Amino acid sequence: MANGDKRDYYEVLEVNRNASETEIKKAYRRLAIQHHPDKNPGDKAAEDRFKELTEAYEVLSDSQKRATYDQFGHAGMAGGGFSSGGFGFGAGSPFGDIFGDIFGDVFGGRPRSRGKRGDDLLYNMEITFEEAAFGVEKKVEVPYAKRCESCGGSGAKVGTEPKTCPTCRGAGQVRFQQGFFSVSKTCSHCNGEGKVVDNPCPDCRGAGTVRDKKTLSVKVPAGVETGNRLKLSGEGGQGSKGGSNGDLYVALAVREHPIFKRENNDVVCEIPISYTQAALGCELEIPTLDGKANLKIPEGTQSGKLFRIRGKGIQVLQGYGRGDHLVIIKVETPTNLTKQQKELLEEFARISGEDVNPMRKNFFSKVMDLLH
Repeated sequence: MANGDKRDYYEVLEVNRNASETEIKKAYRRLAIQHHPDKNPGDKAAEDRFKELTEAYEVLSDSQKRATYDQFGHAGMAGGGFSSGGFGFGAGSPFGDIFGDIFGDVFGGRPRSRGKRGDDLLYNMEITFEEAAFGVEKKVEVPYAKRCESCGGSGAKVGTEPKTCPTCRGAGQVRFQQGFFSVSKTCSHCNGEGKVVDNPCPDCRGAGTVRDKKTLSVKVPAGVETGNRLKLSGEGGQGSKGGSNGDLYVALAVREHPIFKRENNDVVCEIPISYTQAALGCELEIPTLDGKANLKIPEGTQSGKLFRIRGKGIQVLQGYGRGDHLVIIKVETPTNLTKQQKELLEEFARISGEDVNPMRKNFFSKVMDLLH
């Protein structure tokens, strides 16, 4: 492309002529990502635009070249050592750092982390049925990795210091040319730390952390159930080299109750009563989550009858109100009858007449209709 056909470099990067170095770099990063050939495979226009952006950036990012360009324009670049047909990514090139920042993740490299985040921890907690219904606060002792006090987390023996990694020279990455691009990868020698420990600390064995325990107070809200998890941010493993702490997750398991069962936010309880109580009716004292309650059983109650006591169930998790307490009646058939009891029941059957029982009569009537 002849100099007369070239667009103004400031126009190419979409910045004004008074733009700072930071503004020019940000503009190039944004546009280079948009028009990069790897993101636009087979698009000749995008490739040409990318070359144009790169040419403009190489000039405007260099203070001397920019001053020359501002005074003489494109004519001032002729013979100045800049070749629009190629791209320099080697040592000393202004593209080394910016390409590593922009395309590091695309090609497998990643910027070296200044700090390592602590581990996330999982604690399994068992609570009672009542604790799940009403909530509870519990103390737990959690093992975790904390910063080694002997070496201050460096991992190096007292009196020594970690040394700069000889492979990456402290960068945490190794960079090599791969055709058109400069490719970065995490240094395998120091695992991206940029430092290596030749004399490890005897207390932490070079890890920079040691095992310890801490006691925490965990507030379990009302209405939880088995499988729910609580998150305690920052209460996990301690970060190293300025990294943030991990989180603590508390996995809940609700112990089975000997009497109660849960259905959504309702509490279900089966109450056995005798044949006589069901026939004649009675008043029972039944258990609930709030203590004892009186329940009136009308005469003639059948087995399986459900009674509902409203508002005596489980608290709605992170909401308002409670479920209900459901009582299911189970009529017990008497067994091991004495001779006298059998005679009395036979007399009762004779007096009442088995065939006049409305439920039995209706049932067997339907059976006869099916058989015929």
